[in-house]
Amino acid sequence: MNDLRDLYEEMILDHNRNPRNFQHRPVGACCEGHGFNPLCGDDVSVYVKVEDGVIRDVGFDGVGCAIAMASASLMSEAIQGKSEEEARRLFSQMHAALTNGGIPEGDTSLGKLAVFAGVREFPMRVKCATLAWHVLKAALDGEKEPVCTE
Repeated sequence: MNDLRDLYEEMILDHNRNPRNFQHRPVGACCEGHGFNPLCGDDVSVYVKVEDGVIRDVGFDGVGCAIAMASASLMSEAIQGKSEEEARRLFSQMHAALTNGGIPEGDTSLGKLAVFAGVREFPMRVKCATLAWHVLKAALDGEKEPVCTE
């Protein structure tokens, strides 16, 4: 179990140190959202290019803790090439995994995103891990108001 936890921590640290799609604003982005966590200072913007209902490109920028930045990075990789519906389903799965009861035994549908399952043990950090996801959903929904985790 400790080896698995170490692997997860390593992946989160890697995506924090070398975030994928960071400071990238896709040419032709049609959806964007912004959100923040006033308690810890996480502040994230997400930019999405959608064509024919498929996410063709995604980027993000902002500042935040290791969990917030790693979550945005892994999210940006996970939704590339997915339909809007699939991205919304991933949002729901991530939210449920972090807030409702974790990931059911044997469920592999989250893939690499499962690294955040352990965050559930630290309720104050759940908002860090879900911020980019809430911003993504707001962007896809066309919401103009910033997302606030409070």
